[in-house]
Amino acid sequence: MVERGRPGTAAPFGSKLLGPAGQHGLALRIRVQSLLTITLVTANVIGAAVVVVLSGVVIPGPDMTGRTLLAMAIAVPAYVLAALVVGAVWGTGRALRQLRWAIDQREPTAADRHATIRVPLGLTLMQAALWGAATVLFTLLVAFLQPELVFAVGFTVAFAGIVVCANAYLLSEFALRPVSARALQDDPPQRVVGAGVQVRMLLFWCLGTGVPVAGVVMVALFAMVRGNVTTNQLAVTVVVLGGVVLVFGLLVMIFNARATIAPIDSVRDGLARVQRGDLDSEIPVYDGTELGLLQAGFNRMAAGLRERERIRDLFGRHVGQKVAEAAVAAGVERLGGEVREVAVIFVDIVGSTTLAATRPPTEVVDLLNRFFAVVVDEIDAHGGLVNKFVGDAALAIFGAPVDLPDHAGRALAAARAIAARLPVEVPECEAGIGVAAGPAVAGNIGDARRFEYTVIGDPVNEAARLTELAKSFPGKLVASAHTLAAASPEEAGRWRAADTVTLRGRNRETTVVIPVDAADAPTDPAEAAGSDPVASLDDPIGQP
Repeated sequence: MVERGRPGTAAPFGSKLLGPAGQHGLALRIRVQSLLTITLVTANVIGAAVVVVLSGVVIPGPDMTGRTLLAMAIAVPAYVLAALVVGAVWGTGRALRQLRWAIDQREPTAADRHATIRVPLGLTLMQAALWGAATVLFTLLVAFLQPELVFAVGFTVAFAGIVVCANAYLLSEFALRPVSARALQDDPPQRVVGAGVQVRMLLFWCLGTGVPVAGVVMVALFAMVRGNVTTNQLAVTVVVLGGVVLVFGLLVMIFNARATIAPIDSVRDGLARVQRGDLDSEIPVYDGTELGLLQAGFNRMAAGLRERERIRDLFGRHVGQKVAEAAVAAGVERLGGEVREVAVIFVDIVGSTTLAATRPPTEVVDLLNRFFAVVVDEIDAHGGLVNKFVGDAALAIFGAPVDLPDHAGRALAAARAIAARLPVEVPECEAGIGVAAGPAVAGNIGDARRFEYTVIGDPVNEAARLTELAKSFPGKLVASAHTLAAASPEEAGRWRAADTVTLRGRNRETTVVIPVDAADAPTDPAEAAGSDPVASLDDPIGQP
């Protein structure tokens, strides 16, 4: 009885007898050769036992004469031994030659794959030939020595051959699962290879039930024709044969059911792992029937999910996780936006032109990545969204695409954290940081074929201007008083008013606030306020 197991554990092929996945060539050869030899020997021994029981005890008819007994006593063991040798040595050797690619750890060709899947059928046909020859041989021998035993001997040997063939196919298919999995690993079946599940079910019904029951009927008819079989003899024959049919049919159906359940179990366990979030799940495909198509289909599904998750992750990295989640949840496929109360942080490197001119490009890229890592880390930690990177600057939003409690306070806190970390972690980069808040339009801008999520409005303009102003303050961080008024009292207490200036492009004054632990205002803030922001910050935003 084969032992069921779970894929992904110590029994990826449905039984611990088959070993783990990825076995070394030598270990695979020893395992497969041992299992095939045991399989074929066991099948033939069972067949020989069936012959002895049926011919000696069950089938009604005259007793064998001394000459017939002597001939059969010599012929039967000799032939069974020859069948064992041929089946176990020649059959196993031929199978191993067909499986040489797996033992040598080579990639299988299309011919190797086809031959591997057909090995169980080949071994079964070999057993059918051996036992078919035995049926003819022993029937002719008995016809010459004692003709009245022709039916009994012919029936018993043929019946035993059916038993051997059924066991040989089921057990050899079981033993070859690790090799079949390797054959189908890189080229999973797109259609049924060989007999499908329906054909296999009908075949084993015939072997396990149809043919044996037909034999019982034939025995009864033979007893009726002879007319010299007592009622007790006929009753014993039918009872014993019926019991053999029931037991043999049950074993065939159990083996067949296990061969059917194992691939389904592997798919079920794979689905459970995917449900737990393990998208790297992959199950071995070792069946050439519709069940193998099911296993291959699961692997293709898991690969599709991995690819979809990778695309989703890349999408989230490009537009921000919150934008990606909102787009997936709402199915955002339209242009336009909505007015939201947001807070905006602009971060821009001081002297980026000089930086790019005095350092190698690879060093500049590495520096920018370390710089942006600090920015992204703090924006994410405070619930904001890094909406875009513009050259050596970054734009972050708080309050869009989803509502955020105390969006202004979170933006101010994130800005303070960035200003504190950059001099320590990226001292090569000085950066100005500006924070502004107010109503803005947040939504998708572009064309139906290519659009992006962004925020347009006065807070974006103001934050860009404040960023340039911040570069002339000792702390390199300034915010608007309007932002401070919208923040929570706890965060507002960490800031103080610094000066009132008129930012470029604006017709009203802006009160500037800085952290309470920052140094005094710059020598000439009006000059800084009127400085020209770098084009990389001003132009791509598209603000008036």
